[in-house]
Amino acid sequence: MSSSQTQKKDLMVKGAQKQDHRVKPPYDAFLVLDVEATCEKGTGFEWPNEIIEWPVCLMRWKDKSDQGRACQLEIVDEFRSFVKPTWRPQLSQFCTELTGITQVQVNTAPTFQNVLKMFARFLANHGLIDPKSGRPVQRFCWCSDGPFDIRDFVVKQCFISKMPMPLWLKGDILDVRKVVSVWAVASSNPDTTIKPSARSHIRSLNIPQQLQVLGLPAFQGRLHSGIDDTRNIARVMTELASRGVRLEPKTSINPNRRWNWMGKSGVVLEHTLMSQ
Repeated sequence: MSSSQTQKKDLMVKGAQKQDHRVKPPYDAFLVLDVEATCEKGTGFEWPNEIIEWPVCLMRWKDKSDQGRACQLEIVDEFRSFVKPTWRPQLSQFCTELTGITQVQVNTAPTFQNVLKMFARFLANHGLIDPKSGRPVQRFCWCSDGPFDIRDFVVKQCFISKMPMPLWLKGDILDVRKVVSVWAVASSNPDTTIKPSARSHIRSLNIPQQLQVLGLPAFQGRLHSGIDDTRNIARVMTELASRGVRLEPKTSINPNRRWNWMGKSGVVLEHTLMSQ
C-alpha cells in the first residue's frame, strides 16, 4: 500500500471514529458562565457576595446532521461586562488580587440590573429568547464550573439588587466539574458502573485539573479572570462533546433560597456577618 493510500485510510478511520461519537443532543446551544464576585479573605459561600463580572461564551453545534446528531461544539459569540457592586462598592485588596478586577473597572460599570438587560438583548439577538417576554424560544443550557454561579451567586445578587430572577435564568444548568470528575473515574474503570449515591465521594476537579485529565493543553489566560475561566470551561465542553459525553443538566436552582443575612427588601443584615 502506498503512503498516499495509507494516509487516506487513516483519515477514513479517524472520520469513522468521529462519526461514532455523534449523539442527538437535547440542547441547541450552551451558555458557559463563570462569574466573579466580591469576597473577603477567610469568607466562604455563605457570604453576601456581589457579582462584579458577567462573562458568557455562547456555544453551538457546528456539525449537526439531518438526523439532529452532533459532536462538535464551538464558541459563536461572547458577552462580557463588569458589574458595579452596590452593597459594598469598595473591593477588598484580596478580591482585586484574586480576580484582577480593579476598583476603576467596577466604578464605571453598569449595575447588575442593567447588565442583565444588556445580556437579555444579546440572547434575543441570537434567537434564544423572546425579546418581549424573555421566554426561551430555543433549547439552551447553562454551564458552569460547579453549581455555585447561578445556584448561589445569582440568587444572592438578585436579592441584593431587589429583582426577581429572569425567566431565562431559571433554566437548566450543567455542572461541568461534576461531569468531568465522574467521567474521569468512569474512564479509568470502564467496567464499573458508578451509582448516583457514590458520585458525591468523587474527587472534585478544578478547571486546570479538568483540562489535564482530558489531555488538553494547560489553562490559557489568568485563573479567576471570569472571561478566561469561561473560555477554558468552553474548551472542556468542546472536548466532552467530541468524546460523545451526553451533556445534560445536573443542578437544581431555587430562586427563593435564603441565607441568614437576608433581611426584608434586599437588606443585608450586617450583624449576622460578625460571626462569619
